[in-house]
Amino acid sequence: MTKGNGIVAKLNALDEPTRGLISLSAWIAVGSEAQLRAAVKRAADAAIEPLWVEEIILQSYLFAGFPRALNAAREWRKASGLPAPASNGELADTAEALRARGEETCAEVYGPLYARLRVNIRALHPVLDSWMVVEGYGKVLSRAALDLPRRELCIVAVCAVSGQDRQLHSHLLGALNVGASPNAIDATLDIIERMCPAEGMARIRKLWERIRKQ
Repeated sequence: MTKGNGIVAKLNALDEPTRGLISLSAWIAVGSEAQLRAAVKRAADAAIEPLWVEEIILQSYLFAGFPRALNAAREWRKASGLPAPASNGELADTAEALRARGEETCAEVYGPLYARLRVNIRALHPVLDSWMVVEGYGKVLSRAALDLPRRELCIVAVCAVSGQDRQLHSHLLGALNVGASPNAIDATLDIIERMCPAEGMARIRKLWERIRKQ
């Protein structure tokens, strides 16, 4: 399936494990302690690859903050009964290697808007630009244990439920750029609809429709 931006979709529809990841991502970002515990328990009981769950928890620190990532990891250890990995699962990359990998992944997500993004972020602060590329895209979102389309759909969910419309716009486009189909994005928004106020969800769907028609 080729989308309007010319990218061939790698993820056409959401299977149940992916739906579970998306829901978990959103609850990590905005859920109460009880809601988070219930969401993690559902993930532990479902047929979701445990490594995928761990990757979603790890990436949540970028979009929901370190405290929520720590809380989610703590609940996951209790609910799953799984010990922490013995290592970080990645090679000990140099800063230069992380930067190169981050630039590649960030360019894949942002597509033709990548160069402008880098200029805009550097104008805010050059340290933010470096952290975005090295920490965000190089160290976290380029990890091989979870594919980029699923990562982006989970980021869409987090941005939507947390009211981050500007970032939501970028990652809706990013999800398309890395191979999530419009149907997969529709399904992602359906999953988080009950977590958003009605007026917020209406705004999110209007934004998505504008992007979809481009």
